[in-house]
Amino acid sequence: MKKKNKENFYYSDKLKILSDIFGVKKIEYDGNFVKAGNKKYPVVDDVIVLLEPSQYSPDLRKKLDSYSDKTAEPSGSYAEDIQFTFGEEWKSFSEILPDHRREFEQYFDIIDLSTLKNKRVCDLGCGIGRWSYFLKDIAKELVLIDFSDAIFVARNNLQDSGNAVFLMADIKQLPLKNNFADFIFSLGVLHHLPSDALAEVKALQKFAPRLLIYLYYALDNRPVYFKIALYLVTLVRLLVSKIRNPVFRSVFTTMGAVFLYLPFIYAGKVLKPFGLSKFVPLYAFYNNKSFGRIRQDVYDRFFTRIEQRVSRNQILEMKKVFSRITISENIPYWHFLCEK
Repeated sequence: MKKKNKENFYYSDKLKILSDIFGVKKIEYDGNFVKAGNKKYPVVDDVIVLLEPSQYSPDLRKKLDSYSDKTAEPSGSYAEDIQFTFGEEWKSFSEILPDHRREFEQYFDIIDLSTLKNKRVCDLGCGIGRWSYFLKDIAKELVLIDFSDAIFVARNNLQDSGNAVFLMADIKQLPLKNNFADFIFSLGVLHHLPSDALAEVKALQKFAPRLLIYLYYALDNRPVYFKIALYLVTLVRLLVSKIRNPVFRSVFTTMGAVFLYLPFIYAGKVLKPFGLSKFVPLYAFYNNKSFGRIRQDVYDRFFTRIEQRVSRNQILEMKKVFSRITISENIPYWHFLCEK
């Protein structure tokens, strides 16, 4: 890795934060590496890489001067294709849009944002940092975590923020201390893991006292034909998600937006005066979205192999683990707050 001028070291004034996050007394940092206790992690473009070398993406390997353990097998559940897809998705759809502001307000409708002032907030599975972007002037500190190359896009999108820490890490293997954050949010992430999404929610409670989570809903508040449509879409998704050709993916996202999403959206608009738009798939969430935002969601939905869905009742069953669970009655379904 190239040497940097000392005055450009991003984490030079954040050693205390890093010490507290990792739960170690001493942090060493020279611009290229962070040493936390007896662990040494490379720093690439201000992103601290906590992944095992066997989990490095091809782009990350290119950015590092050396790469060892190329043949080592990653421990635990690890889906390389999911890492690839989200890395490519967020490099292709890297811009923070006005749509994201409206969606941020939807996801955080059950959160009093004033309670996040002077708090350390963790964006788990941050993608391009589109939600943290709207918290950067509220939270005292932000910890953004993603296991794909999207974390480098997030660093760029929050380049004017001096209160953020960027970690490239596997959610299931975080070398961070218990209760390292005051508040964690993970929106649209855990249902793409190769392990039970609700079990992962329960596991996260050791890292923060409050968790805001969004998981795909099981269409449990929708007519049966919604489920039939989902079944057909799933068949297509499992087929096309195997195709990595970037030209195919680009063309497919455009065609999917034009010939699948937009017809339903326009049908919903026609039926809205009659109070029937709620019976039209896709309309509720996408009726006010830009074409670019719709294309991004087509990519997300069709090129991600793993997709879990949960019902409202399944979420409420976690009351055995959490002292309180608050489920929003608003779209997107289901997003909910878990409190110890």
